[in-house]
Amino acid sequence: MNALSHPSASGTLSEQLDLKSLGHELYAIVQDLYPLCRSITGEGLRDTLRAVDRVAGVEIHEVPSGTRAFDWTVPKEWNIKAAYIADVQGRKIIDFKNSNLHVVGYSTPIRKRVARAELLQHVYTHPGNPDWIPYRNSYYKETWGFCVTQKQLAALTDAEYDVCIDSTLADGSLSYGETLLPGATQREVLISTHACHPSLCNDNLSGIAVAALLARQLRTVRTRYSYRFLFIPCTIGPIAWLSANQPATSRIDHGLVLACLGDAGGMTYLRSRRATAEIDRAVQHVLGHSGQAHEIRPFSPYGYDQRQYCSPGFNLAMGCLMRTPNGEYPEYHTSADNLDKVRPEFLADSFAKILATLCILEDNRHYVSAVQHGEPHLGRRGLYDKAQEFGLFWLLNYSDGQHSLLDIAEISGVAFNKLAAGVRMLQAVDLLDEATPSLAHVNTSER
Repeated sequence: MNALSHPSASGTLSEQLDLKSLGHELYAIVQDLYPLCRSITGEGLRDTLRAVDRVAGVEIHEVPSGTRAFDWTVPKEWNIKAAYIADVQGRKIIDFKNSNLHVVGYSTPIRKRVARAELLQHVYTHPGNPDWIPYRNSYYKETWGFCVTQKQLAALTDAEYDVCIDSTLADGSLSYGETLLPGATQREVLISTHACHPSLCNDNLSGIAVAALLARQLRTVRTRYSYRFLFIPCTIGPIAWLSANQPATSRIDHGLVLACLGDAGGMTYLRSRRATAEIDRAVQHVLGHSGQAHEIRPFSPYGYDQRQYCSPGFNLAMGCLMRTPNGEYPEYHTSADNLDKVRPEFLADSFAKILATLCILEDNRHYVSAVQHGEPHLGRRGLYDKAQEFGLFWLLNYSDGQHSLLDIAEISGVAFNKLAAGVRMLQAVDLLDEATPSLAHVNTSER
């Protein structure tokens, strides 16, 4: 498929994707970021954003603790150096060095000897899978805790244990990465992905890797839209960004939240709150013509950050694109969401489908046929044999300035990329012109 092509933009790039090479590059980013202990604040998050900057070129912003953001307040910054549970002889039974999931995120510091009964009130397991460590956090309620396997819990039989969590919870800031890639217009496409989870590969190192390479790819192309990328802590991150950037939201025409893009499941798309926005239709078209299993779901105020961008006061046209949705694969939020859960070929497939969606947004324009009475004679222009494959008669009939290219694709059943190629064929023989703004019916949903 084309990396990106839009016939009306100058400097058109038409480059074939090497999916195998792309998949390995995406997987390498996941591998590189996997050891870092991320949270909604702290040095692990900053280290992640610095790594993204090396790939995609992002600016790292800091929002001070205590900043009001609508109904929320930016929390204190959390950092951790070490943590363990040891027996009274000093042998470490649970060690943060072995897995950063062992500590409940945002655990307050503690260093003391505790009775087994007290310790067990602060220990969490995944009973259904005795070898997995669950992921837990407590961002807004100060506490401490450990996450262990069921087998490790069964081994905690002594009367007392030494507990240490060497962490800090103090005024600091919330970090996020942002880049804005200017296009021919100031109208924007927003791509947002959460960057706050610790060593969890599908949720959401996969989204970070795909978004980073998308940003790098788009830097090489002259686009109609401007593209804004956010690598941001979930929930509080978008709320803080929206609170500080309300004027910018009026320029956002389309958007995607990216998560869980590296597993073997078919693609799943959660529609925006608008339900039939152009982004919703574009994703549905790409998935529908992929020949692969997929699911289109209605908007939901649960899950990822589309619920912030689609809150009533903004109602942005933001959908959420995933493979297997959050909470619907057994490894979700456990240590089993590791490097074996994501595969290069699925990361590359997700990347390709997102890029195909962006191609539709770029190419979705209105046209006017030069021949409005009857159909033109395609045979003498050498196009008759190509008419069916590229939907030329559909293009000529519906290019009345009122139907966009995506409208014609939905009416005809012809794939959008075929129609886009057909447009170029017809323009080459002066049978099709782009509609003027005054003639084109612009599809603008109410905010």
